[in-house]
Amino acid sequence: MTAQSLVELSKRTYEIVPLKPPVEPARLEYKNFKEAPDWRRIPAYADVTEEQFLDHRWQSKKSITRPDKLLEALRDLVSEEFIKDATEGFARAPMSVRVSPYLLSLIDWNDPYRDPLRTQFIPLKSRFLPDHPKLGLDSLHERADAPVPGLTHRYIDKALFLPLDTCPVYCRFCTRSYAVGIDTEEVEKTHFKVDEDRWRAAYTYISSRPELEDIVVSGGDAYNLRPEQIRSIGETLLGMTNIRRIRLATKGPAVMPQKILTDNEWIDAVTYISDLGRKLHKEVAVHTHFNNPNEITGITRDAMQKLFERGLRVRNQSVLIRGVNDDPETMKLLVKRLGHLNVQPYYVYVHDLVKGAEDLRTTVATGELIETHVRGSTAGFNTPTVVVDAPGGGGKRDVHSYEFYDRTTGISIFESPSVKPGQKYLYFDPVDRLPDEGRARWADPREHQVMIDEAMRAIS
Repeated sequence: MTAQSLVELSKRTYEIVPLKPPVEPARLEYKNFKEAPDWRRIPAYADVTEEQFLDHRWQSKKSITRPDKLLEALRDLVSEEFIKDATEGFARAPMSVRVSPYLLSLIDWNDPYRDPLRTQFIPLKSRFLPDHPKLGLDSLHERADAPVPGLTHRYIDKALFLPLDTCPVYCRFCTRSYAVGIDTEEVEKTHFKVDEDRWRAAYTYISSRPELEDIVVSGGDAYNLRPEQIRSIGETLLGMTNIRRIRLATKGPAVMPQKILTDNEWIDAVTYISDLGRKLHKEVAVHTHFNNPNEITGITRDAMQKLFERGLRVRNQSVLIRGVNDDPETMKLLVKRLGHLNVQPYYVYVHDLVKGAEDLRTTVATGELIETHVRGSTAGFNTPTVVVDAPGGGGKRDVHSYEFYDRTTGISIFESPSVKPGQKYLYFDPVDRLPDEGRARWADPREHQVMIDEAMRAIS
């Protein structure tokens, strides 16, 4: 082709065929979020400056850890009916209370009964439902799969390390309510305090198992580890020849993103471990936990951009929660908003069987619906996998992968051949979401084992 013909070709015009209609602005809502919440509308924070509000030390110091103090801070914002409802709710809750001013400022106090953030952190007696008859406090059998206290080895090449038992916030739906936080009226905890002797026992086990390559550092929450502890844990694990990946698990960015922006020693420690891992050709990632699009603000964006600039990979794990994200449009908005911030949506968990949180649980069918609608709304690598963490220690199973599912009794059966071959794992939908026949059968204790036996026979 001559130079002249190339010039002629470059002058050609091409007709653009509008195969798709113009995108409505609502389809781009994931890009629009509050720059910062209006914390001054809460009387207790009316005189707080922006400098104070953006300081992680102020957020931590002013985090509320007593129900009476929390409700006192809200007294001019909500009705006496709500105060009474929450007071009685806290008395029945298995989890401790800890909420940051930032978190409180994100809640719509004009409609607290329906607000998705209030739902996650402030229990109301009026919303409580009886626990499912098959619920256990440690439903995932983490302690049963622990060779040493605070280390769960379930999957062949991965272990869960719990170096501490505190968090920057306490979630109602916490699957580790058997250990996290202080004792409550409902639960006497199994505590995993910071203990270097316990840590050394965990390290000894990890280094003795050549098949272990992936360690999740959780708790509690990695946000609450001091910088020197992050360096110590990271250097120790990365120094083991068998370890290829470390994940630092934290709810912190969703409830106190200020720490990433203003706690320079902490973020420098995380960056140091990430850089060290890269030099050793090993991966260090941060796994965080956003459940609703309203949890993301401009402060979140700035924090996530800081992590991205430092080369940190960030993934998100959500829990499917009734009234929080259990409809397709809300979940799609969350997934798109996370992707917009370079946070990779990784898992969506069908809610575990957790004591005192039955009103938050959803069904396996809801998980299937969510997965069907979210898939295709964005790139595959930003599409989360919806999973059931099989009760009894079967591990995470794709929500569609059950061997049996009866929507009347709410019983689903999963197998986990690579984790514990030959075993069957049963998940149970919340009773109040079943049809009348199913609710009637669960109301009769004599029917409980009958229903389970029927389900097991169906796959035999």
